Amino acid sequence: MGLAAFITSFPWTRYSKKLAGKIDRPRCVGFFTREESEARAMRLAESTAGSIEDGNLLRFYWLVDKDDGIIVDAKFQVFGQSALIGAAEVACELLIGKNYDQAKRISATLIDQQVRDRSDVSAFPPETSPHLNLVLEAIEEAAEQCTDLPLAATYAAPPVPTDMGEVREGGYPGWEALSTPQKITVLEEILTQDIRPYIALDAGGVEIVELVNDTNLIIAYQGSCTSCYSSVGTTLSYIQQVLRAKAHPSLVVVPDLKLR
Repeated sequence: MGLAAFITSFPWTRYSKKLAGKIDRPRCVGFFTREESEARAMRLAESTAGSIEDGNLLRFYWLVDKDDGIIVDAKFQVFGQSALIGAAEVACELLIGKNYDQAKRISATLIDQQVRDRSDVSAFPPETSPHLNLVLEAIEEAAEQCTDLPLAATYAAPPVPTDMGEVREGGYPGWEALSTPQKITVLEEILTQDIRPYIALDAGGVEIVELVNDTNLIIAYQGSCTSCYSSVGTTLSYIQQVLRAKAHPSLVVVPDLKLR
């Protein structure tokens, strides 16, 4: 893609309404200083992607807990197109509360899904892919500055890097050999990328309660899902279908109605 395409502005009508709102009223703009991070006993991770010469420059600032690698706050500064502002804003919202290992698995698809008005229509125009890639580049650079920090003992990263958006025959590679915590981590990744964005469009949520015998996944609904009839019908069927396709075909998803 040439420089002209990279710096060309995009009509606001081509953004989703949610994305336009993020661009118009960003909350994560700013930066952290070394003094601020030291006062809060946090690791300051700074990263840069792009350049002034190319017309798009992004800087991320993370405050990372030194005990468990959790990103407790994230801010950004941007010089460039509105698409880069929106992508950086959504990325910061996704990053807060994640550890640096989870941050590295944030994808352009996940960023886009967070601000779609409709599940089948992208929030970002196709031509904005270079801007989304700049965000991913900056995330990767910041995360690499934290790899010496320990992760929580309860966190089990998926042992095989993979694109969770890809459906493989038989589900997740090596599923049978994973420990239960690793399986739950894989399921969390799928929920975050492929299920929660759609449920959130209707102000709902879903959380994992327990994985029983490595096949029965107990979930709890949140928000509007707690009173929606489809939570034990269409929504439940959709969740199970996605998890069976991307994790393992033997999974059975059971909602804990006592937690509704």
